[in-house]
Amino acid sequence: MIELRVIGEEEAGVWDELVNKSPQGSIFHTWRWLKIVEKHTNSRLYPLIGMKGNTPIGIFPIFFKKKGLKMVFSPPPGSAIPYLGPAIVNYNALKQSKRESIYKGFQRSVDEFISKLKPHYISVSLTPFMDPRPFVWSGYRLNANFDYYLILTGEEEVWKNFDLNLRQHIKRAEKKGIKIEEGSKEDLEFIYDSLLRRYREQKRIVTVPKDYLMELYDVFYPENLKVFIARYEGKNVGGIVALIFKDKIVFWIGAAKPEMKKVSPNDLAQWEAIRWGCSHGLKVYEEIGAGTERLVDFKNKYNPELSIRFTAVKSSLLSTIFEKIYPKLKSFGFHI
Repeated sequence: MIELRVIGEEEAGVWDELVNKSPQGSIFHTWRWLKIVEKHTNSRLYPLIGMKGNTPIGIFPIFFKKKGLKMVFSPPPGSAIPYLGPAIVNYNALKQSKRESIYKGFQRSVDEFISKLKPHYISVSLTPFMDPRPFVWSGYRLNANFDYYLILTGEEEVWKNFDLNLRQHIKRAEKKGIKIEEGSKEDLEFIYDSLLRRYREQKRIVTVPKDYLMELYDVFYPENLKVFIARYEGKNVGGIVALIFKDKIVFWIGAAKPEMKKVSPNDLAQWEAIRWGCSHGLKVYEEIGAGTERLVDFKNKYNPELSIRFTAVKSSLLSTIFEKIYPKLKSFGFHI
């Protein structure tokens, strides 16, 4: 039997230790990130720890939100988090039978906890490659999501595997005089405003508040958050925001279509982020969002591998209308 505990601030250190012990544990699972999400999404965080006897076996952060309907998310809309859900301690070291037994028991315990909240709608976005079957067996339906990732075998090796046109674009940007620098909080604001502009051009709505990003910067810069800003003649012309956690660097947000013509400052910004990851001993560069056709050509020229993850959804008849409008309120979708 897996028992659950809802923990408080006094056990934040225990929580983050479990995040570090789980292969699914991401920067989005960390205590400080979750509490900032709770604050800016007007939702209630339930930080659940699964216990087998006196031994913690995993964590599962869920957010409860009531807006007409009762809803449970992991992660909630407007948080710019691509995945969250369960993180199992030492998951990869377990034998398959043990892994499945613990995971199934944990998921079912969490599902029983969620049922007591009487939600009309539940959405859990699993981490890449996480087994979705326990959710299927509990009556959830699945939606597939896709990302790209690069194995950072070294700067030279990664470079020679790029598409020829990409290498030419990067060289052209350098020859033009575009420079990539480590950006500041003001540069993060420039990237956010660029995304707002691009969204308006596409008649789309940004649901991620600026104050949320600014607070994340204050808490996670410089160890876990980097801004790679592109400048030309002293002016900002592009850039991306990257997250660093464990052995991975993640292209998180940014790369709005630039106003410059015939050169690509964002290709150069990505290359600098990849180089930074190589030089700092990181193993993986992740690009979120490979499931949108119009974005694929921008992302696949880096010759990445494709990864798959799943969103598990359970809904009542009353939430049919919500599900129709939910695509407009996706928790991610910040890449332009």
